[in-house]
Amino acid sequence: MLAVLMCDRMRLNHESDPPPDLAIEADVTSRTTLDVYEVMGVPEVWIYEEGRLRVYVLQSGEYAESSASSTFPSLDVRELIPQLVQQAFTEGTSTMLKGLRQRLSQ
Repeated sequence: MLAVLMCDRMRLNHESDPPPDLAIEADVTSRTTLDVYEVMGVPEVWIYEEGRLRVYVLQSGEYAESSASSTFPSLDVRELIPQLVQQAFTEGTSTMLKGLRQRLSQ
């Protein structure tokens, strides 16, 4: 239910909204530091940069780089996300998303 309430939000109000389960940063010019997510209590952060995905999991109040996602434990997101980004560039986003939906429904 919470996801439905939050899905159309463009910005979070850290005073009244719960933290998201996952934050994703991509190649952007003004990247948010992990400290900000730490203060918000975001359990997991993905940072995609230069074709590589780093996964950080909040443990005892600090982020530790992880080889796996706690949000999607059955997926190797560090391998999958870069592949999907490359596929979107070469085949188009629609084709990539269609393939991802099929993969996730199996």
